[in-house]
Amino acid sequence: MANLILSAAGAQHMMPPAWALLAYLIAGILFILALRGLSSPASSRRGNRAGMIGMLIAVATTMLLKAPVAPGQFLPSPTADDLVTLGQIVAAISVGAIIGLFTARRIAMTDMPQLVAAFHSLVGLAAVLVAAAAFLSPAAFGIVGADGHILPVSRVEMGLGSAIGAITFSGSVIAFLKLAGKMSGAPILLPLRHFINLGTLAAILGLVGYFTQDQAPWVFWTITILAFVIGFLLIIPIGGADMPVVVSMLNSYSGWAAAAMGFTLHNSAMIITGALVGSSGAILSYIMCRAMNRSFISVIAGGFGADASAGGGEAREQRPWKRGSAEDAAFLMQQAESVIIVPGYGMAVAQAQHALREMADMLKKEGVSVKYAIHPVAGRMPGHMNVLLAEANVPYDEVFELEDINAEFAQADVAFIIGANDVVNPAAKTDKSSPIYGMPVFDVDKAKTVFFVKRSMGGVGYAGVDNDVFYMDQTMMLLADAKKMCEEIVKAMAH
Repeated sequence: MANLILSAAGAQHMMPPAWALLAYLIAGILFILALRGLSSPASSRRGNRAGMIGMLIAVATTMLLKAPVAPGQFLPSPTADDLVTLGQIVAAISVGAIIGLFTARRIAMTDMPQLVAAFHSLVGLAAVLVAAAAFLSPAAFGIVGADGHILPVSRVEMGLGSAIGAITFSGSVIAFLKLAGKMSGAPILLPLRHFINLGTLAAILGLVGYFTQDQAPWVFWTITILAFVIGFLLIIPIGGADMPVVVSMLNSYSGWAAAAMGFTLHNSAMIITGALVGSSGAILSYIMCRAMNRSFISVIAGGFGADASAGGGEAREQRPWKRGSAEDAAFLMQQAESVIIVPGYGMAVAQAQHALREMADMLKKEGVSVKYAIHPVAGRMPGHMNVLLAEANVPYDEVFELEDINAEFAQADVAFIIGANDVVNPAAKTDKSSPIYGMPVFDVDKAKTVFFVKRSMGGVGYAGVDNDVFYMDQTMMLLADAKKMCEEIVKAMAH
């Protein structure tokens, strides 16, 4: 009983004052409004602003709390040591802000997925470092009990936070390498991988439980090392086609790691923010898995396309196909009543979104109805295509999700596919042996005419399978760089 009383007293000592709790509550509300705003392209700017203001309030409040507060004081009275610490914090934030600003201004939109993965890795590493600091100096964090040992509940928070952070870090590093092309996007399947993964995860959970009874250093560091290892093992067998789900999943992990560290730091803003990021990332992962007709467990178990062949380059070359030109595309689209554009990662690589919007604008001047069809897993991260189209100032009311536009392909005169492959592959509906079988895809094969823009016939999608749309009677292959092809189509329309 005495231990409980002393623990409660310690927790009360760490409890922020009422004004700080109110500030954190306001910040939490702004974070919720940010997520709400980011749910639609039309309100995304407003959502970003709300999130930035909320984070400013949370950071400023946390910095003010660094100094001791005398009874009855609203604002703290910092000591000399506190001012030194605050100076160090400001210096660290300034360095991070400069790096972040420089990176944001220099990064190409095509590199955004790997940048997001890199940011997730930093969040995970930060969680590990905070957990390590709390373990090495528990008194500074107010997590020491009456017996001089770390409180059992704090050990659980510390162990889970470090484990989730380490998994996030190492998993994000692998995701970054795959997305950046520095590592093969194909699944890397290890022998007995499921047995190894389950055994490692069980060992981590068992050690976290044991950590509550024994705070020996070897227990904490073993948990952390095993978590780093399992992060690599979980992401390596996941193929490139599952990368959007992996990115959102790692985003969720980073949130839960931050929430766990929020408990250790007695920081309600971190708990709220981490919970929001963790839950929203988990929900997004679930939505994307549903869009692929796959379970979350099957994705994590590894290897979307693990058993797939690349489709065989020789077999593709032997099948008859028709090559079109920019003039063909310009003429037929100008004569059409409706054109549906399906963008994919190839558009991002070529930075063709501005030329594509110019092409669409010219078609609309001719009285042609133009719509954009966005698949939930198009690109390399959630919302990748939406971001690129928004950058090119494509009107939001012309952009439609899979379930809202798929039925319209049967009435469309032209389906213009630019840089997409797996999301329009009918093998997902017909070939049970295909690695993408069961994934909902666009019914482009029902359009009267299909123009398929890709660099060459030798390439395949990220899942590594051939596409029957290439060889349909109504398909014309436009083999060129996507941006160059759109520019040539615009020139042909102008004549």
